[in-house]
Amino acid sequence: MTDVLTAGTPLEDATAAMILIHGRGATAESILTLTPEFAGVDEGIVYLAPQAEGYQWYPQGFMQPIEANEPHLSQALETIKTLLERVNEAGIPAERTMLLGFSQGACLATEFGARNARRYGGIVGLSGGLIGPDGTPRDYDGAFDGTPVFLGCSDPDPHIPAARVRHTTEVLSRMGADVTEKLYPNMGHTVNKDEIEHVRRIIQQVTAAVNE
Repeated sequence: MTDVLTAGTPLEDATAAMILIHGRGATAESILTLTPEFAGVDEGIVYLAPQAEGYQWYPQGFMQPIEANEPHLSQALETIKTLLERVNEAGIPAERTMLLGFSQGACLATEFGARNARRYGGIVGLSGGLIGPDGTPRDYDGAFDGTPVFLGCSDPDPHIPAARVRHTTEVLSRMGADVTEKLYPNMGHTVNKDEIEHVRRIIQQVTAAVNE
């Protein structure tokens, strides 16, 4: 099993969860540095961040043929599935579990969600999109049942074409997700305060549902 770092509320005491997936060349520690930005709205949330072997989830670009990134891509998606099962076994259902990824991690978060569509607490793709070359069939099964999704990216971004972000919005919306897409002029490959605010709103929706 991939090494997993945790933060926030201990899993056994948590009422909601967020799985955070780092980007290429980064670490579980680095993606967890986002979590202090959610202070004040994240009561009861456990954060789980898996670490990719060799600091990358798959070797080639995310728009290369899918087989070019196997078996690494399938292994990365299995890591997310295993973490979701771990969270569920702790008593936290998918509708109170959020997936958040940056860059390569955002590609994984959106692709995993599409391949395993159901009602999640939320899906956040920061500078990423669905995996595979243009023309990849997007005949995924399942439905998101109103899952809130936020997709944020720079336009232009050196790694993520804006067209792929828009395509991801179209696909996930068609599958029943409530997608908010924001393309920021010349932001660069990073995360900005507006994106953080969108994530905070998703977290607030989840924690409010817990307290109803």
